[in-house]
Formats: sequence, structure tokens, C-alpha cells
Amino acid sequence: MSGTGLYLGFDAGEKRLGVAVGERVTATARALDVIRCKAGEPDWAMVNAHLSEWQPDAVIVGIPRQADGSASHSTRIAERFAGELARRSGLSVHRIDEHLSSHAAAESLRERGQATDVLDAEAARIILETWLSEQSS
Repeated sequence: MSGTGLYLGFDAGEKRLGVAVGERVTATARALDVIRCKAGEPDWAMVNAHLSEWQPDAVIVGIPRQADGSASHSTRIAERFAGELARRSGLSVHRIDEHLSSHAAAESLRERGQATDVLDAEAARIILETWLSEQSS
């Protein structure tokens, strides 16, 4: 596999889009940004700015599912974002189950005493690190 070894991770929601960057070599990621959305549509100029700045090899999008594995409104928003991101960027978009990533992100922020206004970016970090660790196993 060639390229930068960098990946962007996204936690897509109706009101906010969390963004994280990570690297394959260390299988670690860091939260970058929270982009506001209107009716489930992110500010694509901001998304494109992150893509241009980081030049990722691929992107990872967390897909939320119900506890029983079924789809929800949030699932449809994330799937729509993943599809549009692939179309607009031309990059490979990998989907990963993000069941409970927001809960893990809230706990992580609470433990570090950080504000919850970066919750979605922290969830994107967890999604991306999960995917990166799965790739190295």
C-alpha cells in the first residue's frame, strides 16, 4: 500500500460532522474539527479543506446501527454522507460500525476534563483508531 499513510475519519450526524486524522503506522488518530451541518448536509467547503490539507489515502465513515443491527435515521444520514463523500472526493470510503462511539467519546472527554463541544471530533477519532487497529491485526 503506497501513499501518505494518513486517513481521515468522520462521525456524520444531522447537526454536526466530527473529523479526525490518523496514521496507519502508529494506528493512532487525533480529533481535528467539528463541522456544522444543515439538515444533515455538512459544509462541503470545510470537508474539502480537510481533504486538501491532509491528502488522505482513504476516508473512514462511522455507520451507526441500532443495538439489534438494524438501520436508523442516523444510519441513513451516515450512509448518504459516505456515498456523497466518495462521489465528491474520488477516494475510497471505508465504512465501520460505530456502535457506542459517542458514549466512548463522552467518557474519554470526561476523563480528560475536556468540554463536550468536541464530542463529535472525539467520536471520529475513536472510529478511525478502531478501523486502523483492525487493519493492523
